[in-house]
Amino acid sequence: MKTIGIIMAGGKGERLYPLTKERSKPAVPFGGKYRIIDFVLSNFINSGIYSNYVLVQYMSQSLIEYLRSTWNLGGITKEHFITVVPPQMRLGEMWYRGTADAVKQNLNLINDYKPDLVAIFGADHIYRMDIRQMIDFHVASKADVTVSALTVPIKQASRFGTIVVDAKNRITAFEEKPKNPKPMPGNPNAVLASMGNYIFSYDALVKVLHEESGEAAALDFGKTILPNILKRYRVFGYNYAEQVLPGSKPFEEKNYWRDVGTLEAFWQANMDLLGAKPKMDLNNKLWPIQDSKHTAGPSKVIESNLQDCMLSDGCMITQSSLKRCILAHDVIVHEKCQLEDCIIMDACEIKAGCRLKKVIMDRYNTIEARTTIGYNPDQDAQHYYIDPDGLIVIPRGISKWQ
Repeated sequence: MKTIGIIMAGGKGERLYPLTKERSKPAVPFGGKYRIIDFVLSNFINSGIYSNYVLVQYMSQSLIEYLRSTWNLGGITKEHFITVVPPQMRLGEMWYRGTADAVKQNLNLINDYKPDLVAIFGADHIYRMDIRQMIDFHVASKADVTVSALTVPIKQASRFGTIVVDAKNRITAFEEKPKNPKPMPGNPNAVLASMGNYIFSYDALVKVLHEESGEAAALDFGKTILPNILKRYRVFGYNYAEQVLPGSKPFEEKNYWRDVGTLEAFWQANMDLLGAKPKMDLNNKLWPIQDSKHTAGPSKVIESNLQDCMLSDGCMITQSSLKRCILAHDVIVHEKCQLEDCIIMDACEIKAGCRLKKVIMDRYNTIEARTTIGYNPDQDAQHYYIDPDGLIVIPRGISKWQ
């Protein structure tokens, strides 16, 4: 099946502020050496889908520059590409007004490619997915549209947009944050929650966008279009929990998926990478996540105590103690520092004698000697951003290399 990927990467990520002060949510650094968008793009490439358009909108320059330097997919044929598409305003002077509107405004690109299937995925989540298995399900079901779905405990259903399926996994209803949810077949304690990822048969997509293209302020697949077409089209739910990811290890959380929409969720997903048996082990040769290309040298640890940490290239740690920390590229930690439960992004410098706890530090920051952060909330509140869960976030600094 000839498949084209449409990746929705325009999210503001307002609840991740100040990490999204100067970038969109998909461009936020994650896990030391990645950006959030690396996960969906790696899923597409690992699944053999090499023709991909990335639709961007808010604060997109950081993401555009990152994709240019990291995802330069110059293939053997012209059908190997990752191309960034800002709003073209082909249908009028307007931004994208929802997922379906974004696809409709770029339908010319899809038509030119002449695919059998169109995979429309978000760029905001941390997960690994073999999209080939979802495509196999779509084809076997003779579906017009397939919606990927998480298995969620029924008590948590009110946090999600859920789908109701029959015994053959055909969707019969959508429920937005239901108070009295309908359980999934065969499991009275769970529901299926939409992941916002869709596979459309090409002919069905074109017809649906034509039929549902009213002058509504927001054309969105999950909220408006899919609920409207259930009786006219074959719409199925694919249970993400049933996939078998190549290379996954027995101790990992099976089919890990996180919406890192809040600072607490973002911090926790980073921490999930740590430990002898992490919930998601990124050391998977059969399903690698493409990372940013740096030319830094090896990291150095001099007379220091590190417990359960992850270091990227170019770090220098001298006579310090670090516990449950993730350091991105080119981080310098000077003598007699103590760091605990911290995420330190690229090219930061922490001078001698500092103590940091539960700090998310964005790129290009320098912390002066003997600074203490994370131990006195009243004092921290005068200088830093503190989120409701007590995390301290230091916004992006200014690059020394410019």
